[in-house]
Amino acid sequence: MDVTVEVVGEGTDEYSLAADATYDDLIRAAGYHPQEASALVDGSPVPGDRVVDAAEVRVLRLIKGGTGARGPP
Repeated sequence: MDVTVEVVGEGTDEYSLAADATYDDLIRAAGYHPQEASALVDGSPVPGDRVVDAAEVRVLRLIKGGTGARGPP
């Protein structure tokens, strides 16, 4: 199955996946770990263990950063 993937803020690519590939597999194919990104279909998140059933998917990278220290109060 060919899937067009837009990584939000980074661009669009096309991937060829096995018929039984999951959304976690798709996230990995796009170069990310499933814990650092979510797949969106029609604007809604989909479970990573669901078989890919959409021709167009958006991948939203989850942002985590900082040291936990805050500036002056």
